[in-house]
Formats: sequence, C-alpha cells, structure tokens
Amino acid sequence: MKVPYLEAPPKVIPIHVGRQLFIDDFLVEQTDLLRTFHLPKKYSGNPVLSATTESELMALKSDQAQREAGRQQAVCYLGHGGAFYDPQEKLFSMFYTAGWRGGLAKAHSRDGVYWYKPDSGLGAGNLVLPPGMDKAGGDNSVWLDLGASNPDERIKFLTERTYGLPRTERSAVTTSHTLHTINTAGRMSPAVPAGKAGDYCSFFYNSFRNVWVYSIKRDGPRGRTRYYAESAEFLAPQVFDRSVFWVGADRLDKPDPRIGDATQLYSLSAVAYESILLGAFQIHLGPKNEICDLGGFPKFTEIKLGFSRDGFHWHRPDRRAFIEATRRDGDWDRGYVHTTTGVCLVVGEKLYFPYTAYSGIGPDGRRGMYSGGSIGLAMLRRDGFASMDAHDRAGTLTTRPVIFDGDQVFVNAATAGGSLRLEILDENGTVIAPFSAENCSPISADKTLIPVTWRSRDSVAALRGKPVRFRFHLTRGSLYAFWVSPDASGASRGYLAAGGPGYDGVVDTIRAAVR
Repeated sequence: MKVPYLEAPPKVIPIHVGRQLFIDDFLVEQTDLLRTFHLPKKYSGNPVLSATTESELMALKSDQAQREAGRQQAVCYLGHGGAFYDPQEKLFSMFYTAGWRGGLAKAHSRDGVYWYKPDSGLGAGNLVLPPGMDKAGGDNSVWLDLGASNPDERIKFLTERTYGLPRTERSAVTTSHTLHTINTAGRMSPAVPAGKAGDYCSFFYNSFRNVWVYSIKRDGPRGRTRYYAESAEFLAPQVFDRSVFWVGADRLDKPDPRIGDATQLYSLSAVAYESILLGAFQIHLGPKNEICDLGGFPKFTEIKLGFSRDGFHWHRPDRRAFIEATRRDGDWDRGYVHTTTGVCLVVGEKLYFPYTAYSGIGPDGRRGMYSGGSIGLAMLRRDGFASMDAHDRAGTLTTRPVIFDGDQVFVNAATAGGSLRLEILDENGTVIAPFSAENCSPISADKTLIPVTWRSRDSVAALRGKPVRFRFHLTRGSLYAFWVSPDASGASRGYLAAGGPGYDGVVDTIRAAVR
C-alpha cells in the first residue's frame, strides 16, 4: 500500500495533538540515529482468563456446532469482543465469547491483570447475551463510547446475529446504556442491518475525523481481506454495502515455511493512540480449516502492527509478529492468536494488549481445532513501538518544520547511560536563543514522561504558532516520542486507545496518577 502522506509530507506539520512517535519518517527531515522496532513481552502469569464456567467449558450443541459437539471445549474467545477502561466505575471491562459459538460474557479487573467474572444478574452467570441465533454463533465487537451524548448509546455493538435478517445480511449494529447488561429490556436500540459481509467483522472510532469505521471481512485476490466503510452516525443502515476494498495480506507477509500456505488478512482492528491510528493486523498463516479439524489442532494466526496518520492508508514497516503463536504442542497459546476491539490499554508506563490464543486441547485431553481458548496479555513500554537510537557514538535527529500551541516540551526517552539535549531552530535553520543545545539541561533518565528545560527557561510559549524545527542531540540512548504540552503536567492531548487508570476519558488532558 502506498502511503501518500509519507510520499509528500506537508511543508509544515501541526503537532498540537498527542505524543509524536517515530514509527515512520513523517516527522524526520534528517537523522543519523537508527530506528528500532520493539516487540511486547507476554505476561509471565498468562493466561489471565481461562474457561471455568459451564458455558465456557462445553460446546454449544446446535446447528453446525452439533457436528462439533464434545470436541470444541474450554473456550474464552475475544473475537473481537472488547476491552476498555471505564473511568466512571474505575474498572477494566472485557467482553468475550463464553464457549465455542457461545454467548457474550463479561469480565472485570481493577488493575488490568487480575480478572474476575461478575454475575450479570440475568440468571446466567456472567453472560450478558445468549448464544447466537444461527450456526455462526454470533461474533461480537463491542465499543465503550465515553463521548456519547446520549447515555443509552454509551455501548456500541456490532453482532453477527440474524435478528430475522437474511443469512447473507447477518451483521447488525445496535447500542445500549451499560457495560453490565447489554440486553436490559427497553434499553437496547432496535438492531439496524449493517449489510452483506462475511463473519468476523469489527469497527472502531476514528477520533481524528470523527467517523465510525467498519472493518468488513470479504474474500479478495489474496483470500480473506478487509473492506472499508465509514459513517458519522453509528446506526447507519446497510453501511457495509457502501464499502470499498481496503487492505489484505501482501508479499511482505511471508508464509510460515512449515505450512507453506499463502498468507491472508483474517482481521484488522484499530484504535486512536496519541497522534496516530494503531492497527492490529491478524495474519492467517494456515493450514486450511479442514486440515486443522481433522488433526485436532488450531490454525495459525498472529498479530502484526500497522500505523496510519489518515485512517485509511497503512504503513507496516515491521513484518515480524507483534504477538505470535508458539506453535508448541501443549502451550496455551499454540495458535489462533486474536486481537480485540480497543486493541490496547494505557496502564501507567506500559501498554497492555489483551489477546486470545488456543491450545487445541480440552480439559479431558480431547483435541479440537477450537478447544482450549484463553485470554492473555502482552505488555509494551508506553509509546514503545519504535525508538531512535544512538549506540556507540552521538547522533542527531532534526524534524521537519512543525507548529504547536503548547507551553512545555516533553520526551519519552531511555538515556540513563547517556544524555539527550534539544535545540529549536527557525525556518532558516538558525538556533533560536535561548533554546540551544548548550543551554539545554541534559536528560539522563529512563522514563516515559520527562520535561525538557533550558537554563532560565522552561516554557516555549513564545514560539507558539511559528514554524520551527526540533533538533535532538543523543548519546548512548533511545528516543521514543516528544510532544508540547499545554502545561507542566505533561498532558499530551492525544488519544489513549481503550483508556486507562488516572484519566477521565480517552484523551490525555490531565496528568495520570501513575506515569
């Protein structure tokens, strides 16, 4: 995919919103630093949520699942579900499918790591919706809309349930008022047909353009692909029927040499994070379902990342698996790795990525393609997707002309064994006094929020609205991000993905309790 804004960047780049990440060269005019892409670490206590309830332990015995009855067991399946932080309740909430082809269930956590299954009050444990009405079982995508003006529309919901619709139009969108009981009588809007699609569709909110984006699964020239539709209104009828081809796997998504099948794009979920859209690409490596079903093991999918600054075009510079399947028999995350709606959570100085994976083994040892599904976490340094590094020698990075409206510069850097200084240049490349490198207090720290100061001067308010360049001088360290905050708190005014503790929404407008 060509990325127009990288091929022809604007002459002056506004950096009013969010931490500015170095995931591409959009902001970079000149550098001799080296870019490194980073992978998260899987939490040592994984899985954090496993099958324990009756609904989760057994397969749904109806329609197509009747053939699979007794084989697909012990499943907690995000697909796509949703994971968010609710500042009103001060709780993390996760929605997932309980059991193969089962109903929609919920789990809560106070720290994002230890999860419990609260009773929904509906007489069905932690289920908030019953199993789907057809053999598809009802794939779900749930979004907590903290910006909803109508409290009855706080939950946005895309479901693959027929609601009396034709089989080819089984996807529908609806809204609800609470995370606790999506199907509370009288508080769930009528289902609106979304249009024709395959199974496993999802959606997200593009906060930069204020539109709902629908990630639609259809077959294309490389098998499973994604189509794109958008609407300013969430409950837009037949929105899928106004879609265009979006993206698929490509030649840089290499096949697994042990399998040999061509790669496909199984899913694409996205979320606004700081100044970019973060995309979780679920790449399908094979084998075909028939082979996996016969062998009683999961198919292999894993998560790779993409980045977008316009919401449609994706830059995917690192094709390694961001969250990979182990492929080892007996591992809980042997295969079939899934992302979730919301993609990631901001927890202190880390990002938490919830994901589902499968072992293919039930509690009694019987094997099935969709048995043994559990949920785990992968953790990454905040803003830690890519760093600009200076190793044995000093280096510099000069930005393109940028314009800002803030007061104080902050960085996310790991320079405990070195130092970082910043100077600010005018349009002609001349250092603006007193913002020289010599005047800058050297930074030797490893933190995700560090103020940049100059002798006798902290504020850069005098430069608001003026095109300037930032030049970073780095020795033995890594620079992850920079931004200009409106005040000394370090608030970036950027987007916080699916939220996190210490914030009153999904925009960083206050200093978090833990940074």
